Parts: sequence; structure tokens; C-alpha cells
Amino acid sequence: MFEIKDTVFVLIDVQEKLGAFMHDRERLFRNMTILVDGMKCLGVPVIWMEQIPEKMGPTIPELRERLDGLSPLAKESFSCCGDDEFVRALAATKRRQVLVAGIETHVCVCQTAAHLVELGYDVQVVADCVSSRTQANREIGLEKVRAAGAGITSVETILFELMRTSTYPAFRDILRLVK
Repeated sequence: MFEIKDTVFVLIDVQEKLGAFMHDRERLFRNMTILVDGMKCLGVPVIWMEQIPEKMGPTIPELRERLDGLSPLAKESFSCCGDDEFVRALAATKRRQVLVAGIETHVCVCQTAAHLVELGYDVQVVADCVSSRTQANREIGLEKVRAAGAGITSVETILFELMRTSTYPAFRDILRLVK
């Protein structure tokens, strides 16, 4: 099980130009805002990635405004692990459990999760916070994530897993987020 003190959250490429084409994007973006807000409530560090932002545009406004005080890291490789700045930022957290969410499931999310597992991290992909342009590609991506050795979770599952009990100080804040 993931522990707050050992967890870091990686948000991958939820940018305007690509996000507009995601399967079931309204649900996806709603779940992502809950997850980002939940990570902030729990004090989990966030590493925020953007794929070639000068071409793909910025992160969608509803997430960008929640990430105030953070700056995205630009990348060209599909896997975040292909970017030296990401690898350094991840190592600097000194955390070994990595939550992954973003787009597209069958490309950047899948490759990142597989590389993180290869590097010895405990990885969980938040299934209701990933998507692709087609549902079929989303499902293929999640199958590949599992085959690579990463786990699959959901927004509510991971938030309650991290808190462990209803006496956790942020419990009521998290409960308001998921209702």
C-alpha cells in the first residue's frame, strides 16, 4: 500500500491541444482536478510534465490553476524518464512510490510507468485519470501498464489508501472532494 511520506505524483501532458481529443474528457478532467486537489490536501509532491509545450500548448486551465506555485517540466521524449530534468526532480523527492496520471494512456503514461518500474519504483497508474483518443487505446495502455508490473488504482481508492483512517486530519477535506 502507498504511504503519504513515500509517494510522489506525476501528472503527464494534460495539455489543451491534446486534451480536447481525449475519450470521455469531461469525466477525465473532473477526476484529475479531484486528484490534484487531493494530493495538495495530503501534501504529496507533484511533478508536472508537458510534452513540447510550444507545440502542444499549456496544461488545461482547470489543472493549471490548481498547480499554482509549481512549474511544468517540458519534455520531448514520450516517457518522462527520457528527460534528465524529470529524473533529477524525481530523485530529489527521495520517494519510491509513484502515482501516475495523464494522457495518452497507451503512449506517455504507459512508457513512463514501465520505465519507472524498470528503475525500481513502486508505480500505480490512476485509471480514472488517464485517457487516450480512443477507449481501445486507453485499455491497451492499461494492459501494458499491468504487464510491465505497475499497479492500477482509482482516485478514491488512492486518496483513502493514503489517509488510512477517518481520523486523518484532511479526511473531511478529501470527503468533500470526492462527493
